Amino acid sequence: MAEETTEEIKETIYQEAEAYRGDSDQPLGGYAAMVAGYAGLVGAGLLAARMLRRDGRTANVGPWDLVLMGLTTHKVSRMLAKDAVTSPFRAFFTRFQGVSAPAELAEEVRGQGGRRAVGELITCPFCVAQWIATGYAFGLVFAPTLTRGAGAVFSSVAVSDWLQLAYVRLQKAQE
Repeated sequence: MAEETTEEIKETIYQEAEAYRGDSDQPLGGYAAMVAGYAGLVGAGLLAARMLRRDGRTANVGPWDLVLMGLTTHKVSRMLAKDAVTSPFRAFFTRFQGVSAPAELAEEVRGQGGRRAVGELITCPFCVAQWIATGYAFGLVFAPTLTRGAGAVFSSVAVSDWLQLAYVRLQKAQE
């Protein structure tokens, strides 16, 4: 009886996924696995933080930490999702299409299921930003000095990128 119920549940899930998906090729199973993986990592991090911080102290996150975290998350997520230098990490999941912006690549996600879902995650700076910000938050709990130092480096590079782009735009406006 339990086996029949399990099969019925699987069939219902499959039918609902197909009804949702329609004509698209959305890798819902891959998305579900990534969400489960993210939740598992966050849960493990929270458990570790609780075990290591038995005295009840929490990470002191002030306004400057939020600014640093935001700039760092922006820079690292764009770097991972778009930079040519990080393309070897994306190569299994993507196909090179060309250049999309200054110092950024255009890549097409390839594969199906989990491979496609991971490809969509790692080529989308908006999508991967959640993972980066979560890692940064845990960094503030477990290694705040190191995390703030790394955050300062990536934040400086983000500001430098914006200044470079503004400089080029001003040069073009002068012509």
